Amino acid sequence: MVNSLKYYVFYDGDCGFCNQWIQWILKNDARDKFLFSSLQSDFGQHFLKERGLETQELNTIYLWKPHSFYLDKSQAIFKIAEVLGGKYRILSYLKYLPQSLTDFIYNKIAANRHRLAPDHCMVLSPNQKEKFISNID
Repeated sequence: MVNSLKYYVFYDGDCGFCNQWIQWILKNDARDKFLFSSLQSDFGQHFLKERGLETQELNTIYLWKPHSFYLDKSQAIFKIAEVLGGKYRILSYLKYLPQSLTDFIYNKIAANRHRLAPDHCMVLSPNQKEKFISNID
């Protein structure tokens, strides 16, 4: 069941760098706004297929607000910062830079993401585990 009050973050579950960012979002999500799904999961693959997006090349982050919008790459990052609010909200103002520039930087980081951090598994608390979706229900 999709919760239209939440923001869904889709990420490369096999990427240590990506997992570190998901842990950072979890730590800073004081208002409990986000749910997460790896792009490799059934739920993630369904999201991609439903929108005609690439299902094998998983180097893009997506932020989805059900019944409203989805964003990718740098625009997703900036919206996550906005939703987190507080001191992170200032990062959202980078959305006013040309998207071609911010996505260029995003793509450079994405291309090197496996070298930026070792692959590792996240250790989640029971409350955090509830924020991850892998199956379509």
